[in-house]
Amino acid sequence: MPGLKIYTGNRLEILAGKLAQIVKSPVSGVSLPPLSQEIIIVQSRGMERWLSMELARLNGICANCRFPFPNAFLDEALNRCFPDIPITSVFDPGVMTFSLLKILPDNIDKPGFESLKRYLADDTNDLKLFQLSEKLADIFDQYVIFRPDLIFTWEKNGEDKVKPHMWQARLWREIAGGKENLHRASLQRALINELRTHSPASDRLFGRVSVFGISALPPFHMQVIEELSGITEVNMFLLSPCMEYWADTLNDAGAARIKSKYAGEAVDEKYLHLETGNRLLASMGELGRTFFRHIISADHELIEEYDEHECLDMLSCLQSDILYMKERKISDESDAFHPDAGDASIQFHSCHSPMREVEVLYDNLLAMFEDDSGLVPNDILVMTPDIEIYAPFVHAVFDTRGDNEPRIPFSVSDRSIRRESGVVDGFL
Repeated sequence: MPGLKIYTGNRLEILAGKLAQIVKSPVSGVSLPPLSQEIIIVQSRGMERWLSMELARLNGICANCRFPFPNAFLDEALNRCFPDIPITSVFDPGVMTFSLLKILPDNIDKPGFESLKRYLADDTNDLKLFQLSEKLADIFDQYVIFRPDLIFTWEKNGEDKVKPHMWQARLWREIAGGKENLHRASLQRALINELRTHSPASDRLFGRVSVFGISALPPFHMQVIEELSGITEVNMFLLSPCMEYWADTLNDAGAARIKSKYAGEAVDEKYLHLETGNRLLASMGELGRTFFRHIISADHELIEEYDEHECLDMLSCLQSDILYMKERKISDESDAFHPDAGDASIQFHSCHSPMREVEVLYDNLLAMFEDDSGLVPNDILVMTPDIEIYAPFVHAVFDTRGDNEPRIPFSVSDRSIRRESGVVDGFL
């Protein structure tokens, strides 16, 4: 049945259980081929692997499920609606890089390009030119997703008065000349029109689509998902640390900014509605807050299920405060939490290098396995801001154990093929 259902919870296991119940039953009201695939959009290969294992554990099997990334899903939807789209787009970052390598030298002496001319003045071997072209191609690719309005303005010969945008607009028009209907922003607009008119092409899309564990999506993708829910069943499973409405909470900087606007007026702060809630959630949850505010504005059915936390240690107490959007006052003794002397639920380690960080991680994992006999490697997830930096050190520490030293089984996810294999890199 068409429609958008949003499932929220504070534990991935709860959301995975809800998804398992849904995929067990066929899509109602739609006639699909017997071997049609279940589409589950994820944001990383690590999530794909964990979710497939969890579905197999809950349902006994996980088969004929496909886990595309958001961009891959959007490309597939476009290709199904518009089969004549070229396989290789001139707006792919790699293709645009070489287009810019040709276009930039022809424009470098024109008005508005003075800053680029100064940058490339001592470029004897064209290395700077290539690096600049590569960077610009990536920026244009981001503009298409996050600033489609800017792209459409440029294509209508609209000039932006901000200096960098003046020469960027001219470069974009040369790249897109005669092919303005083939970049993602234009194709996304056409796809939305197809979905709104329920054209025959839109009937070739998906029987059911699920979105799982994605912390944030730009409006570019959400617009397609919202329109798609008008003709097919769409389920979104979103991890939310707070069971209260927290989309309007403000961090300290945001509250101070609003107060400064009324600094010269006698306005009571209670009329400004400066909802701060939990300060940690307000300060570190800005991206999620913006995303939740957007999806809640869409026409949807909301299903919530949260696992309540007791204050047993420092970590569970912190999770409980965020869950209920509670802010503890240190000055209030009755509200304070006093952890046990041996509470190690939250730890900070200051290390002098990434290698040392991984060594400390290894030693701590060994200590955890020794203290808890029920803990197994499958229960451990290690997250980093950039896995490409840490992956070589992880292999160096976890793989090079002596004969008498315990070895912890592990795998590294979300690495690019080029980084994983030097052989592959030689052919690219």
